[in-house]
Amino acid sequence: MKDAAVAVENFSLELGGATILREISFSVRPGDYLSIVGPNGAGKTTLLKCLNRVLTGGSGSVRIFGRSLEEFSQRELARRVSYVPQLDGRSLPFTAAEFMAMGRYPYLSAFSGIRQQDRRELNDAACRAGVEDLLERRLDTLSGGERQKVFIAAALAQGAEIMLLDEPTTFLDYRHQVEVRRLLSELNRRGGKTVLAVTHDLNSALTGCNRAIALKRGELVFDGSPAELLRESRLREIYRTGFTFIEQPGSALPFIRPGEAL
Repeated sequence: MKDAAVAVENFSLELGGATILREISFSVRPGDYLSIVGPNGAGKTTLLKCLNRVLTGGSGSVRIFGRSLEEFSQRELARRVSYVPQLDGRSLPFTAAEFMAMGRYPYLSAFSGIRQQDRRELNDAACRAGVEDLLERRLDTLSGGERQKVFIAAALAQGAEIMLLDEPTTFLDYRHQVEVRRLLSELNRRGGKTVLAVTHDLNSALTGCNRAIALKRGELVFDGSPAELLRESRLREIYRTGFTFIEQPGSALPFIRPGEAL
């Protein structure tokens, strides 16, 4: 864990008197792409929110590049960790450019505006995310896929090494799902970003990541490679449903189709 980008050890969290996470331990190396999977109510989104203090409290430890999460100021933490939440349909009264500029707040003082360096970072983030043509559009005029790519561009503008994403392809059509997955893969493999993504879609998630963890009822029940996770007995235990595995030409991983609930 000493060289980990993220290290979680014996972490538990209670909310409203209910235990949401119980004794969670795992670590993520710099440059890893980790998918976080599991059934509804498993604690996946809660865990993600704990990693950047959207939710606070809990017991155990969370360390970012060897430093305790509690030691970071909010500005320092934003320089190391970015967060892309789930699309929720809310209308935000900003243009894409204005929203992306908010991602530079960790580098601005209370009295400084956008500097030339910030403009360069924003332009680079827009190009990498492929949203150059959307910058003058209001977010509420964009499709879900376009808005998601703008959110990812804003996270890129933060310059953080670690990207946390909560259901990055939910509610998107097939084309935009492919585009977002391709973008995240590029940012991870060529851009060196450490990616932790919560997802329900096993088929898409496990083709892009090199590690996976699974939660069930707030507990960590799997930590390993995608190939190790894709065993019928293991998935049946996690999801309480049967699965059919279909071989895919040119892929080492099968396509998974859920069967009857157990």
